[in-house]
Amino acid sequence: MDLYDFSFFLSTMWVGPFWLAMLIYPEHERTKKILRGPWFFIGPIAIWWFVIASDPEGLIELSEGFTAPLSIVDSLVGILGTRAGASAAWAHMVAGDIFITRWMWNRCVERETDRWISAVSVFFGVMLMPVGVAIHLALVREHSD
Repeated sequence: MDLYDFSFFLSTMWVGPFWLAMLIYPEHERTKKILRGPWFFIGPIAIWWFVIASDPEGLIELSEGFTAPLSIVDSLVGILGTRAGASAAWAHMVAGDIFITRWMWNRCVERETDRWISAVSVFFGVMLMPVGVAIHLALVREHSD
């Protein structure tokens, strides 16, 4: 297992306990306590920084793409096509997914939504975040009237 395999594994495993707590024990005081601070997303953010620092050339190449707006996608393809780029992108996505999932979970707790709505929101929040947000907004709106 190299640095990039390890960073992929670690960023995924980092959010797992937070996600499971929101999914299985949404109302528990311990769940509320561990999600009060920034720890749920700090791990993947730190991993992102570590991976980027391990291959700064990729970030430099990406920033050079911004000087020619028509080649930004080509720059993204270049960096995402590397092990460092894919690992960094994964940590970035995982951090965003858990951040948005926490927002949906918190919204469900505050609005005292049905347990199944909270579970569906949290499950899809990490698994397919855009789908999870759409489902969450549709279900919570429908049931909050």
